Amino acid sequence: MLVCKVLGATEVEADGVRLELGGPFPRRLLTALIAAQGQLVPDERLAEAVWGADAPVPAAAVLRVHVSRLRRALGNGRRELLERESLGYRLRLSPDATDAEQFARSVGEGRKLLADGDAASALRVLTEALTLWRGEPYADLPASTVVEAARGRLEELREAAVDERLAALLATGEAALAVSELGAAVQASPYRERRWALLILGLYRTGRQADALATLRRVRALLAEELGIDPGAELQELERRVLGQDPYLMLPELAEPQRQDPGRPLSSFLGREAELGSVANALAQRRLVTVVGPAGVGKTRLIVEYAAQWSGGDGPWLARLADVAQPELLAQSVADAIGLAEVTGDPRATLIRALAARPGLLMLDNCEHLVDVVAELAIELLGGCPGLRILATSREPLGVDGEAIVPLHPLRLEAEDGSDGPAVTLLLDRVRAVRAGWTPTAEESVQARQICAALDGLPLALELAAARARVLGLGEIAERLDDRFSVLGAVPRGSLTAHATLHAAIEWSVEQLPDPERALLFRLWPFEGGFSLEAAEAVRPSDASMIESMSTLVARSVVIADTTMDPTRYRLLETLRAYCREHDPDPSGAREAHARWARELVARYLGELNVPRDAHVPRMLRRELPNLRAGIRHDLTAHPEAALRTVGPLDRFWINGGHLDEGRQLLDAALRAAPDASSLHRGRASLALASLSALTGDFAAAGHHYTEAIALATASTEHDHRLLHGRVLFQSALGAIIYQAADPAMDAAERAVDVGEEVGDDWLIASGQTMLGAALVLQGRPEDGQAMLTKAAELAERGGIIWTAGCAHLFLGWAILRRESASRDPEGHALEALVALCRSLTWFQQLEDVTFSLTALNTGATAMAVAGQSAEAARLRAAVHHHSGRLGMPEDYLRRLGAMMSELPPVQALSPADQARAEADGAQLSWSAMLDLLPASTRTLSGSAEY
Repeated sequence: MLVCKVLGATEVEADGVRLELGGPFPRRLLTALIAAQGQLVPDERLAEAVWGADAPVPAAAVLRVHVSRLRRALGNGRRELLERESLGYRLRLSPDATDAEQFARSVGEGRKLLADGDAASALRVLTEALTLWRGEPYADLPASTVVEAARGRLEELREAAVDERLAALLATGEAALAVSELGAAVQASPYRERRWALLILGLYRTGRQADALATLRRVRALLAEELGIDPGAELQELERRVLGQDPYLMLPELAEPQRQDPGRPLSSFLGREAELGSVANALAQRRLVTVVGPAGVGKTRLIVEYAAQWSGGDGPWLARLADVAQPELLAQSVADAIGLAEVTGDPRATLIRALAARPGLLMLDNCEHLVDVVAELAIELLGGCPGLRILATSREPLGVDGEAIVPLHPLRLEAEDGSDGPAVTLLLDRVRAVRAGWTPTAEESVQARQICAALDGLPLALELAAARARVLGLGEIAERLDDRFSVLGAVPRGSLTAHATLHAAIEWSVEQLPDPERALLFRLWPFEGGFSLEAAEAVRPSDASMIESMSTLVARSVVIADTTMDPTRYRLLETLRAYCREHDPDPSGAREAHARWARELVARYLGELNVPRDAHVPRMLRRELPNLRAGIRHDLTAHPEAALRTVGPLDRFWINGGHLDEGRQLLDAALRAAPDASSLHRGRASLALASLSALTGDFAAAGHHYTEAIALATASTEHDHRLLHGRVLFQSALGAIIYQAADPAMDAAERAVDVGEEVGDDWLIASGQTMLGAALVLQGRPEDGQAMLTKAAELAERGGIIWTAGCAHLFLGWAILRRESASRDPEGHALEALVALCRSLTWFQQLEDVTFSLTALNTGATAMAVAGQSAEAARLRAAVHHHSGRLGMPEDYLRRLGAMMSELPPVQALSPADQARAEADGAQLSWSAMLDLLPASTRTLSGSAEY
């Protein structure tokens, strides 16, 4: 490339190598051709430029000699640039081939950069442009009208470049340095008012207000004395502002904030209509709104979609803060985002100045790692910009007074009507995007719901799962979600998330936590189904304030709090649990702490488990059932005897909740795992296993375990063993009654009462008497049985032994129906039985005992049929069978209960059609509707609203 330098003595470079031009005459010739800027120069003008008045005659011949030398100097490939035409010569050069043109172009670029607010770049460009000057332009040419005009144009442009460079230097905040250079500049060109204005402004910004005013007086006097004029408008306005101490003089001129397109993704926006409305309503009422939610929940997408419909003023301006690692860079980053690039001085003041008179919306995305400084900036901006509104996203609130918080939760799996919720809709939509024409089968719809549940309804996780549908079926994706971070790959191009993967998004949340809260979080992942504050306190790794630590975790959207429950229930999203499980530095310690809490929970309520007095403990244990399972599974391997001690006393819990098969499996596993445990603990577990085996119809196993339990209970005469023996006898009597073995039931019940009286245990006495009364009924002595059951019920009610009271009234209703006189007055006896069964149901419901509530209802259906309410009885019995099946109770259990109702008065049969109608209706009844059928029937028959 050929470069010709004329800002000083003429020089020519070819590909970076300086060319020898052959003396002053060829140099002058070339300079004259360069100054013509590609135009044809006649021979006469060239001769005048080379020799002046001493041009040779004829000049054309001598010019040809010098042109030839120049062509040889330019070399092959460039000599043709110097062209001969009929009357003269022309030098063809590219626009950037001369330093004069490069200088002019750079000055224009610098001016534009400065006007756009990019002072630093303007300073760099203008400084580089001025370095091109080495001396007088076209120095090799003698003076002439044409040459002087060209020189004057370039020198004026240079003076302007000096002005613009000094303005850029001042705008970058280097006021002191600018003042030092401006002093010399005004001396060099004292009539350039622009330089005086810059000098005065620089003095003012360096705190030299008096010097600034003195300089104003100095330039006013100079112009008046030497030119007889007043300062121009710029200097007059500057004088007014200096005298008024205008605070904005301390700031450089700013470019206008630019409206942005936040960049909406191409994918459809689903399931967030209500949240969009919440954001709009919040911004209509408050000037600071923060969308808060966990990683991957879609906070950025929500505000971008809101921005697309924003019409309330200037903006919206979106500042993405995820990559702002240093708090001190926050204000500058926001300034960059709204188009105020390269702001100098205090960027906060600059932002306020730029936005003060502009009603608009500023969006601050991903604030969680800068909460304190974002809060401070928001307060300053809102205070200084009355028309500004701020919409932020964060994993925790900013904590500013007056802030409105819009919580963003994972997408719901189900709609209110029970149909697929927005989580499933989103997943299916994204799968269709990668599978053209795809329609899910019924099986794939089920698999989609499984994926949505496993991924907590997190939009980011669902989109990544859908992307895998290119290579995997939905069933395969669902099966592999145990290793979800491998299955869910990288975030696709065009996504709004600040992270490359779901793993990175979760990691960001965890890494931002203070050390004590992160340590606590790594102790919480073993909890399944949630946990209470008390449970979290039991596993915490340090003595830090639990309320403060949990508040931090909830505030940062790492832990979800359900305050509608009492006590408040906390949980981790499954994806976060998976991350913590994978990265916990001490996973065995976390599992051990969780298992220890589970076993201590059961041990603390051991008395209530044996003799429940209300539903508090059963309800609490049902809530903690997933945690109990996890703790027991851990202990079966790590601490088998501890697992046995935990699972053994839970027999009543397994029965009440209908978890018969699960209880059997855990009890059997615990007994196998702890063969050397104490006779007391093995005896309790064997008794529990016997009871559950009997209720599930496994008679052989029940007999075996009863025998084993008796042997273990009688291995010692200590109080706990005697009490265990009594309970074994009671359970033996109950099992015999269920299977209508009257004599064994009578024997076991009498011995249970004897043991109860011996050890002074009212529960065992009342429960034994209940079994004794039932055995009497089975023996055909319903009147004697009724008397014994009434006695047992009174003792149980007096002692607050709720389950036994319910059981006594259950068998009492059965005894009343089997009395000999029932056949003479079936309706009256049925009503008396229903009253007893309603009381039984009330007691069982107080304990939330599912199994025996169904038992009471099943018996009640028989009483209703005896009372002539055949259709209602059929509805109730169908409902009982439906819910018992739903809970996994064995069908044999209800069949045997029906067999106990034999030898009752005849009932009116329904027609097949009516029977089918009643059963179909009953199978649709909810649990609460089913519970109400029994007291409703009793109210109808008695004419009383008491039941």
